[in-house]
Amino acid sequence: MRYPTPQELGLAARALADEHPGEVRLRQAGTSRAGQPIWVLSVAATATTTATATATATATAGPVGTAGGDARSVLVVAGAHANEPVGGATALSLARRLLRDPAPRAGCGWHFLLCADPDGADLHRTPRPYSLLDYHRYFFRPPGPEQPEWAPSLLPADRLPPETLALTALIDELRPVLQVSLHATDLGGTWVQLTRDIPGLAEPFAKSAAELRIPVENGASDAAGWPSPGPGIFVIPQPGSEAAGAFHPEDTRLSTWYHAHRYAGTTAIVEVPMWASDLVDDPAPHPDPRGALRMLAARLTADAALVGAARERARSRDGDRDRDGNEDGNGDGDGPRPGGFEDPAAAPLLRAVDWTLALIPRITVEWTGAGAPAEATAAYIASIDAFGRRLSLRAAAMLLRVLRAEGHPAAPGLDRLVTGWCEEFAARFGARWIPVATQVEHQSRTVLAAYDRLVAADRATGRA
Repeated sequence: MRYPTPQELGLAARALADEHPGEVRLRQAGTSRAGQPIWVLSVAATATTTATATATATATAGPVGTAGGDARSVLVVAGAHANEPVGGATALSLARRLLRDPAPRAGCGWHFLLCADPDGADLHRTPRPYSLLDYHRYFFRPPGPEQPEWAPSLLPADRLPPETLALTALIDELRPVLQVSLHATDLGGTWVQLTRDIPGLAEPFAKSAAELRIPVENGASDAAGWPSPGPGIFVIPQPGSEAAGAFHPEDTRLSTWYHAHRYAGTTAIVEVPMWASDLVDDPAPHPDPRGALRMLAARLTADAALVGAARERARSRDGDRDRDGNEDGNGDGDGPRPGGFEDPAAAPLLRAVDWTLALIPRITVEWTGAGAPAEATAAYIASIDAFGRRLSLRAAAMLLRVLRAEGHPAAPGLDRLVTGWCEEFAARFGARWIPVATQVEHQSRTVLAAYDRLVAADRATGRA
């Protein structure tokens, strides 16, 4: 099994809809910046008891779903990050599973946004990576303002990309009781972020991870200091709380994850690794967290400087510099100046490189500032270590794609750097490949468990 492309997802979804015309519907929810369709696959609710349907409809205000006025809706979002392709495969697998075992469809329609960023997915081309180096050969992850889920936290409303508008419009239409965003990490473990706690989720999540030999990331750098009701489960702190926040260049609460809160919905972000490392599952106290963070910040600064030097060598030829001399990459229409790169992929790749390099100094300040933890687990320090490695590696890999396509003299040296970093990353963390089918199975189990526990919690409080 390999990761499907956006085009393959659309074809598979069309075939599924043709096979089950009374239960499955495929429709276009929007169009990407490059004109690609953004597909939504819906699996209709099945009948439920009148009493349950009435109670559930009361708990979820307004018409939702597309299959007979479902009392509840679940929205599963795949492909929000171009470099995390497992979500589309999971979405298709879940849709097929719901057709075989319709129990979770009782009074609930399930809707799958198959690829939230098809343009980005087309630029990240690694359907079957056999190593970290192979994964990074055609790596792409757009800058934050161009990511569908994060754009609302970084851009004014009148500049949101069409992919974001398609997603928020879908949330407004469906009013999901649960939104699940499917994500992945290149190397590490599995964890779940929640916008509200889902009581009881930790147990089935941990059971699935153990059965499938996927380490649970107990100290995810994305969720540092967040409340954790169980291993690998993190609840995003509410506004005004004193919980120490993880470093984010974006305001998480302005992302599309929180758009579902307008309709009393909850969002779960399910992360699964491509390569596993047991280092992120170590709960032992680290002997010197602040010293380790200072060391990691110094290494990240040095690594970023190497990438920055290669970027400067390319700058005189790049195509992302506006005619007015600015390098804002803001799409304001003044266009690239003559002499830029010929490869059409160069502009988005270089925007992503520059955004990542600009982010790194802010991160190192956070790691070495007064708020750095005096106590932390070995798992947390390992997660920070991995995060820092991937930032400089991603910037270097994307820059290398541009330089290699142009035959730039800086390409061979940067190639050696990327190769060495990938090998060091894999060796340091004992990287172990998780088959795509296993990644899909764990995400699918976690999504179904999240919905099951959410329904149980609502039933216990009289909301369903």
